[in-house]
Amino acid sequence: MGVNRIFPGGGAAGQARPGISLLSRLRAWGPIVALVVLFVGFAVVDPTFASLQNLQTLANRSAVPLILAVGMTFVILQGSIDLSVEGVMAVSSLTFGMVVLNSRTGLDLGLLGFPIGIAAGTAFGLLSGLIVTKLRVPSFMVTLGVWSASLGVAMLLSGGSPPIIRDHTLRAFGLGYFLGVPQLFIVSVVVLILAWGVQNHTRFGRYSYVIGGGEDIARLSGLPVDRYKILVFALAGLLSGLGGTMESARIGLGHVDIGLGQMFAAITAVVIGGTSLSGGRGGVLQSAVGVLILAVLANGMIFVGISPFVQKSVQGVIILVAILGATWHLRDRMRIVK
Repeated sequence: MGVNRIFPGGGAAGQARPGISLLSRLRAWGPIVALVVLFVGFAVVDPTFASLQNLQTLANRSAVPLILAVGMTFVILQGSIDLSVEGVMAVSSLTFGMVVLNSRTGLDLGLLGFPIGIAAGTAFGLLSGLIVTKLRVPSFMVTLGVWSASLGVAMLLSGGSPPIIRDHTLRAFGLGYFLGVPQLFIVSVVVLILAWGVQNHTRFGRYSYVIGGGEDIARLSGLPVDRYKILVFALAGLLSGLGGTMESARIGLGHVDIGLGQMFAAITAVVIGGTSLSGGRGGVLQSAVGVLILAVLANGMIFVGISPFVQKSVQGVIILVAILGATWHLRDRMRIVK
């Protein structure tokens, strides 16, 4: 099967079937319509929801989840899953916090803390990819183990006393604005644009769709599947590391719990956006819409006074509905996530 015959949506050229076009339109536009309806609905209930201050809050809430969702999107596009996000964020956060000006060590590497923290995350992502490909272990088992291992390393680095970041430049970056836009959100948008370019204009992006659409066929076609699976986990680790360092710069602390709940949020955003859990269909822009839906929903429920416990229930119902909607047409031939 030629690579050029595979569309980004996961279907092959010349294989259109009755009803698929309507279903494809619903998948493509449904999340966007839902985002607009949610935003307008909350703005009608409480006009301050659409204020500049709250838009800045939404941007701040979306920055790190957007970066994590980008990494998760590429992994899921290949038909795999990454459950190590929270542990990788923790070890990157602690590494970052320990090498910049802090309350624990005598180090003061300034901006070099970012690449060092990101490198720690990339290393754990690379470890996941190597184990998945070389030992042929399912990705959910491998990344669950890497999550535990990286969280353990983070706890060792923390030693029960999280490093407080005292570098005012880094703190100003984490909390600062540029032309009224949170700087961390600007970073996440840049990452999104770069990821979109990689997804649509590089072999890595195109082959990710092919691998997710049919890994066995990709291998028979001579594609270096293992190489691209290793790369995708390394990329996910890199972006989890970036998310951990950014969050540390924002809160001024390196902490083992810095990624708490972020893995679930990233997977939820990817699924809500329309990326198929079985691989081969979706993309980073769709996942960005999913991130915004979650941010608007969580923020809007606060505005209308909904209990935090109810908010969790609502989010759970949403992901169940999103999964059912995304996989219903595949119910007779659903594959196990690889």
